[in-house]
Amino acid sequence: MSKLLYRLGFWSAKNRIKVLIGSITLLVAAAVVALSMGIHFGEETNIPGLASQKTLEVMEKEFPNPQSGLGTTQLVLKAPDNETLVSDAAQQLIGTQLKEVAADPEVASVVSPYDNHSLNADSTIGYATITYKVPGADVTEVSKDTVIQVAESLRDAGWQAELIGDGFVKMATSSPTEGLGVLLALVILAVALGSILTGVLPILTAALGLGFGIMLIIIGTNLFDIPSFALSLAGMLGLAVGIDYALFIIARYRQQLAEGYERREAIAIANGTAGSAVVFAGVTVIIALIGFSFVGVPFLTTMGIAGALTVFTAILMTIFVVPAILEVLGGKIKAPAKRAKGTGSNQKAARRGNVWGRFVTGQPLVAVVLGVALLGTIALPFFHMETGLGNDGHKSPDKTERRAYDLLSEAYGEGYHGPLVILAETDGGEEAAANLAKVINEVKTYPNVIAVNPAVTGPSGKVSLITVMPATGPNDSETVDLVHLIRDKAPEIEQQDHVKIGVTGSTAVNIDITQKLNQALPKFCLIIVGLAFVLLMLVFRSILVPIKAVLGFILSLGATLGFVTYVVQDGHFQNLFHFYAKAPVFNFLPIIVVGVLFGLAMDYEVFLVSRMREEFKKSGDAKKSVLAGIRHSGGVVTAAGLIMVAVFTGFVLAEEPMVKVMGLALAFGVLFDAFIVRMLIVPGVMTLLGKSAWYFPKWLDRLLPNLDVEGEGVMEEVEKKRLDAEGETEIRLLG
Repeated sequence: MSKLLYRLGFWSAKNRIKVLIGSITLLVAAAVVALSMGIHFGEETNIPGLASQKTLEVMEKEFPNPQSGLGTTQLVLKAPDNETLVSDAAQQLIGTQLKEVAADPEVASVVSPYDNHSLNADSTIGYATITYKVPGADVTEVSKDTVIQVAESLRDAGWQAELIGDGFVKMATSSPTEGLGVLLALVILAVALGSILTGVLPILTAALGLGFGIMLIIIGTNLFDIPSFALSLAGMLGLAVGIDYALFIIARYRQQLAEGYERREAIAIANGTAGSAVVFAGVTVIIALIGFSFVGVPFLTTMGIAGALTVFTAILMTIFVVPAILEVLGGKIKAPAKRAKGTGSNQKAARRGNVWGRFVTGQPLVAVVLGVALLGTIALPFFHMETGLGNDGHKSPDKTERRAYDLLSEAYGEGYHGPLVILAETDGGEEAAANLAKVINEVKTYPNVIAVNPAVTGPSGKVSLITVMPATGPNDSETVDLVHLIRDKAPEIEQQDHVKIGVTGSTAVNIDITQKLNQALPKFCLIIVGLAFVLLMLVFRSILVPIKAVLGFILSLGATLGFVTYVVQDGHFQNLFHFYAKAPVFNFLPIIVVGVLFGLAMDYEVFLVSRMREEFKKSGDAKKSVLAGIRHSGGVVTAAGLIMVAVFTGFVLAEEPMVKVMGLALAFGVLFDAFIVRMLIVPGVMTLLGKSAWYFPKWLDRLLPNLDVEGEGVMEEVEKKRLDAEGETEIRLLG
């Protein structure tokens, strides 16, 4: 692999114009195809085989709803003080405004608060339901503006009018704040690489790779059911790894220049050495993302594939385009200041420049204990983490959908947002109605139930719907317990009352999805940890190094989830990170963090420890190899980690709660792993282990393939070329 990348670096540098024009042409062609096909994200998050899903399928057959896939918006109204919705003036005002909405040609129907019986007990709050002729994602901005203008007119009249529903609210998959993360990354790159011009290069190549990947995902939305939030994860990863991977190659290129290599040769060496590590690291991330498919959740599988696609395009742009741009820029990218060897003053300067390395290797036990204690403490909240799905109640109070959510809670209680639907099946006989009545009366006695609506029987006469209103919200543990209680009572009810019941509805489906994901998490972790151990054993030819790396990953993972729980669920530092309400951790976040953080952690492990191994093979001195690894790769790993944190921080500042939480988890996950695990704990453990860190049974060494991610084959080929050139020179001189 390293030799192939070495030759590819030469070829790209030689054919730089063709490579650049070709890459831009690919991006433009993909954009033209994507935009001509259109964007068609699917928001289906169901999981086949769930109990609630099976019940839902039976319900949809018995109670087909021709409007089930159409977009709806609720116009939630609250009367001014000392007024109600039932006064003549209120009815006339609301009726006039709803006629304006109904005049929109895209509106299929408008049902007033009086016709849908949504008035609360004192008639101060109610809502109108607006149904469109198209799915919620396809409702035009013109139609939304019409409803907004109606709401503004009502507000001008002294009413509170808020909007909620999929016909109005659309998840924001991108935000201007992401640009702040890129600007921070540019500052870090400029400092790390010595100039703004050099700092722009990784961002440019990352943007090319990300743009191409995003266009491919948009094309894929026309062929597969891809959720819109998959774009957020893909964007985070594609941008972050694209910048980091380019940084690794450019940093190595500058090192080769400093060692006296000719420019094109330095480009090829950088592509063969750092490029090999980039490919290995990228493939590791891709494998982890594709590993989402093992969970058995379709929307997670598509999220993983979308993320893997942007990582793949980032790798391609890095190993093809970066060498071409380096050749184009030529002497504008300078080598770092070269240090003289052998003088006492320069040795002292080198020691001063490696203060961190001398601290960690000088006090390894302190470093390890300090790092483990810190991350262990941060991880403690993980043990009471609760997962669920977000809702509009977690958004900023500045958003109309948040205010609408709060109004609905005020009017009907938190349970309004999480109704349960019981599907009751009878034999349709004479006693069916009486048996249904018994079931309803029993359900009314269950804890946390505040209302049970009368049964609605379908056309067959054998299937009925019973709506149960809990006292608590959809994510509350009491609601979850109620769902489990009804299911536990189902066999007894079927035996006594001859009624077969099942629980469904969006709340029950979400509870089942959360349970499914929680059950899959340990299995997924085992797969990822096992994969990490095998891959690192192949790379480093060691037993203890992979064990250390895996344990470090587990520690950083626990700290990440613990910190997210502390902020999002427990409510600490919410003003700092602009969260607006306590909420459960998103149910799919732990699996995403496991997969993504694993890939990124292995990046840092490979780039740092491979340099330690390279030095150990030369000197046989374990402590010296640790110092060399920190000195040569520590700066690059630090810059790469800071870039990741900067990019993910841009997503933390976004408005969409789901995007914010993902950004928070990945930003602090990288912070913990890159700086505490890889730069503090890993060097300390490697120092304590000494030479034993590199023990590897000879029989196992012969059995396993050798992955040359350090570019040893490349350097051997370069040395051979140098010797051959010197030999030819001597022959010419002698001739």
